[in-house]
Amino acid sequence: MNTSQSGILASVPKFARYLEFSAIADRDNAPVLGQLAARPFDQELVVGIGPGLVQGLGQSIKGLRPFPALSGPGCEIPSTQADIWCWVRGDDRGRITHTARAFMRLLRPAFRCDRLVDGFKYDQGLDLTGYEDGTENPEGDAAFDAAIVQGAGAGLDGSSFVATQQWVHDLDHFEGLSQDDRDNIIGRRLSDNEELDDAPISAHVKRTAQESFDPEAFVVRRSMPWADAGGEGLVFVAFGKSLDPFEAQLGRMTGQEDGVLDGLFRFTRPISGSYFWCPPVSNGCLDLSMLGL
Repeated sequence: MNTSQSGILASVPKFARYLEFSAIADRDNAPVLGQLAARPFDQELVVGIGPGLVQGLGQSIKGLRPFPALSGPGCEIPSTQADIWCWVRGDDRGRITHTARAFMRLLRPAFRCDRLVDGFKYDQGLDLTGYEDGTENPEGDAAFDAAIVQGAGAGLDGSSFVATQQWVHDLDHFEGLSQDDRDNIIGRRLSDNEELDDAPISAHVKRTAQESFDPEAFVVRRSMPWADAGGEGLVFVAFGKSLDPFEAQLGRMTGQEDGVLDGLFRFTRPISGSYFWCPPVSNGCLDLSMLGL
């Protein structure tokens, strides 16, 4: 029986490391993927496979596609599609470091690490702006229904799709705005996290209200802040049984529907974007049977 990777629906950890890899040309990656499939999996790792790698293996996953590059009135959404994504999770940064290093060693014969970002939980789950992230996240059975593939057959049931982006915040600019202006960008009051009835149409919560789409666009967000010598921001992570809900939200954020740009773009911008398929788990290991492994 297939089950989902347990880290997908688990609560956000204290610390994380995000890794993205590209296949090295002229390297046989099947043996490495075979070793990955033999590795026991638990909550400390979530792994996703990109569309190019699936295609390179001569296989296909219905609904998996490259991340779209988009532009809107005053924003650019880059596509930096990678082949493998790994989210290392936990409460101990030392253990996370060693787990990530072991994962990199496993992939090194056939894959190159192109992105490494360390994330952390801020307070009870805040963005670095101080606003709560993922307030409208579905929970319990609703989260499972939103994030996990069901009824698609062996090798697919229990899998998930994930959209990942690294956003860079201009916190100096944001903190220079009035409190009312900041609240209107987000669409919630910082003081009590209550949604503003009179928020402008550009407010983030109005742009991405999941129930306002047809069909409804529910995803399970597992984003975490990041900060290093190069800046700070948010690693955005959204799981879904399909990529369509995220793509619908992103389209509205960038003004594809009505020309209205999400207020977030006043102080933050994405510098990466990838889609991945997160295989199910069978007998405690990743089930890569859909990849012919």
